[in-house]
Amino acid sequence: MKKLLFYFAFLLISVSSYGQENTIEPFTINPEFDKKISSTIHFTIPTMSVTTLKEEMDQVYILDAREKQEYNISHIPNAKYIGHSKMETDNLKDIPKDAKVVVYCSIGYRSEEIGEKMRQEGFTNVHNLYGSIFEWVNNDFPIVNKEGQQTKQLHTYDKNWSQWVEEGKAEKVW
Repeated sequence: MKKLLFYFAFLLISVSSYGQENTIEPFTINPEFDKKISSTIHFTIPTMSVTTLKEEMDQVYILDAREKQEYNISHIPNAKYIGHSKMETDNLKDIPKDAKVVVYCSIGYRSEEIGEKMRQEGFTNVHNLYGSIFEWVNNDFPIVNKEGQQTKQLHTYDKNWSQWVEEGKAEKVW
């Protein structure tokens, strides 16, 4: 009887989740970084991998949810500053509410919070960049400084968080 109940429960869970979009895209290069991300964010906003963003850069709005000092040192090309502690909503006024938007920070925690706020403001297609700018850099994708010039400098928030950027991938600044 227990086996039958277990099988029925498994079947019910499988059927109820069929067709639902998975909110977690491919994992990061470093499995330990995956564990850190999974224990830090709540997956309240659908995630997008850095490789998907790289492929879709011309079709999405990219928003940086770090602090201005971090953004000025480097950011993903074409990203607009939105901030975190004081969200700059002026940078949202030209974005249609149904446009595909990708928000990032260092690993995904702050960008998830900004994504939640954007949803409350009526944005319907918001994604959190899984692994955020750290994973972007770990994949050897370019970052630019406030003048728009490619750079190797990356603000890693502090020494502790800098461990999630692979050695040699960036000049770590905090």
